[in-house]
Amino acid sequence: MTRLLLINPNISDSVSTLIRDEARRTASPGTEAEVLTAPFGVAYIETRFEALIGAYAAAQLAAEHHAAYDAVIVAAFGDPGLAGLREVLPCPVTGLTEAALASACLLGHRYSIVAISQRIRAWYRETVESYGLASRLASIRGLDEPLADIGTVQGDQGERLVRLAERCVAEDGADVIVLAGAPLAGLARSLRGRLPVPCVDGVSSAVRHAETLVALQSGRATRGSYAPPPEKPNRGLPAPIQALLSRG
Repeated sequence: MTRLLLINPNISDSVSTLIRDEARRTASPGTEAEVLTAPFGVAYIETRFEALIGAYAAAQLAAEHHAAYDAVIVAAFGDPGLAGLREVLPCPVTGLTEAALASACLLGHRYSIVAISQRIRAWYRETVESYGLASRLASIRGLDEPLADIGTVQGDQGERLVRLAERCVAEDGADVIVLAGAPLAGLARSLRGRLPVPCVDGVSSAVRHAETLVALQSGRATRGSYAPPPEKPNRGLPAPIQALLSRG
């Protein structure tokens, strides 16, 4: 059996339910997917500082629970803390953005991201650039009104999201649509056939890519930029995080 740990770096239990439902719908027979919700932080991440908070929340949960799992998924678009977790965890790590972009690049040349807010776009663009995929980004479009409830975005804003996706295709030249964010988990499945191009979801992509990484058994870095951090004095850190650092 393959065991996947999906970490929601936000405090929204309703979003964790969406993540869990889509992960379990997507997972192969014999794969078990569990979701943990951040014990502190914000309802959903839109800014760099909120991403910083989410990254630490993800690090704390990963440090406490990773040993029982075969792979870890950072279950928020923008992948807060992903690169750092890849340095210290002994198992494969991926995130919603990394996995969704990988899927999109296998389905077409240029992709657009449809997001839940305008403010979030700058951080998403920086995340795309960090993965070296900015040249294939056609556009990022986002909703332009406040969200009543982060857990009901799909029902409240579903048709507006569809219209944004259609504009990405018609006006921006997108070959693939990436629906961004854990609150949209499962929406790509329900939109199948409604858009004129493929549509991918971060949660389902991450689950399938994580299963592949586990099956490949490629090993982990002991040298290079993803080698574990060198040991050094530290203070005030939770014991599980200290334990990860001591592996260096």
